Amino acid sequence: MDSQTTITPHTQTPLVTRTYVSQSELDAIINRASVAQKVWARVPLKDRLAIGTKFLDVFQNMGDQIPLELTLQMGRPISQNAGEIRGTLERARYMLSVAESSLADVSLQDTDKPGFHRFIRRTPLGVVLVIAPWNYPYLTSINSVLPAIIAGNAVLLKPSPQTPLTAERLALALRNAGLPEDVLQVLHLSPPLTTFVIQHPLVDFVSFTGSVVGGRSVEKAAVEAPGFKGVALELGGKDPAYVRPDADLAYTAAELADGSFFNSGQSCCAVERYRLGDPTRSETNLGPVVSLASAQRIRKQVHDAIQAGAKALIPEESFLTPEMYGLSNLEGTTYVPPQVLVDVNHTMDVMMEETFGPVVGIQKVSGDEEAIRLMNDSPYGLTASIWTNAEKNPESQDAFLRLVDELHTGTVFLNRCDSLDPALAWTGVKDSGRGISLSKFGYDQLTRAKSVNMKINTS
Repeated sequence: MDSQTTITPHTQTPLVTRTYVSQSELDAIINRASVAQKVWARVPLKDRLAIGTKFLDVFQNMGDQIPLELTLQMGRPISQNAGEIRGTLERARYMLSVAESSLADVSLQDTDKPGFHRFIRRTPLGVVLVIAPWNYPYLTSINSVLPAIIAGNAVLLKPSPQTPLTAERLALALRNAGLPEDVLQVLHLSPPLTTFVIQHPLVDFVSFTGSVVGGRSVEKAAVEAPGFKGVALELGGKDPAYVRPDADLAYTAAELADGSFFNSGQSCCAVERYRLGDPTRSETNLGPVVSLASAQRIRKQVHDAIQAGAKALIPEESFLTPEMYGLSNLEGTTYVPPQVLVDVNHTMDVMMEETFGPVVGIQKVSGDEEAIRLMNDSPYGLTASIWTNAEKNPESQDAFLRLVDELHTGTVFLNRCDSLDPALAWTGVKDSGRGISLSKFGYDQLTRAKSVNMKINTS
């Protein structure tokens, strides 16, 4: 029987292995989820919310166990993993707080004719498949898993092979909070088995977070399935930042460095100094990237840019510290030091394709018009940030709001970046995908509208 093995990024040693189920076993799992969903949907919303609220305490109590476990799976420095726990709880609390209003019937009483009563009800979709990535596995999972369950759906959660324990821990926390067992089931799947689940007639919706290539595969599988299956895709980004002339440069430089290099660029914390090294050490704040293949791809982007005329500002030698095990260079390892490139342009992959590593290119622009043209010259459209002194210059805030309307992105930041507010819709355009998670609109994606039209007076 086939299996998957998670390799710890900084040691390149096996951590955990999971065996895939057979197709017949998988079919039985999906059938159990479908049966459980019908029962779960009849549980009153207040009781579902009570389980969700208890989950907050259960998950928080796991806080001492999660950081090292997460570091060993995906390589983020252990000192930074408490932030993912806090963020997961923040998003969960918000989605629980807006559940009643988001899922309430939409009354049309004000325009009902005498003897008639009409309303629109939000009903669960059924069985939802959530395919989660490895870079922020708890944060990205909670975006869909919790609201789907609260809305009355059953969830099949497929984690990345790099972070299998995160899904198992999330499911354990929800079960310990009182969630019926088959309402949330964790699936470790090969690509063919993933396609089988996507195309299964009892799976009603797919929520995928990952690469553009992965998103296209999910969409293709869904399109080729019988019927018309809903798909939400949160894909890649090449998020631009525009620093206007009046920006507070000291503040902006620190924030952009953090936004570019936190999580080894695989996505804001106040980082004053970068220490590249063993991610299990508390003093390390820049760990390895997730795999040797990722490291090789990132280095190639930098090398190709330099060959095409870009200039690198950070010498790799400055990161060859004693903590780096006496290595003479970092080639052949998962350690990729941060790099800043200047003299770049949009013919270079480093400026057009997702790097997913600690590398940033800086390009001069003549003003707002050129900045907008270049920021929109991208196959992606996840977020963009503009840095300007809106506090001291009211006209700068007006300029920002004009730029907001011209940017082709799902989110626009002013004087911040790489930050999710659960009250705001998380969405993208172009190759960054489609669909919405978080905010009150996140529940719309995980339910469907059912119109009810009642003629009460028939005399």
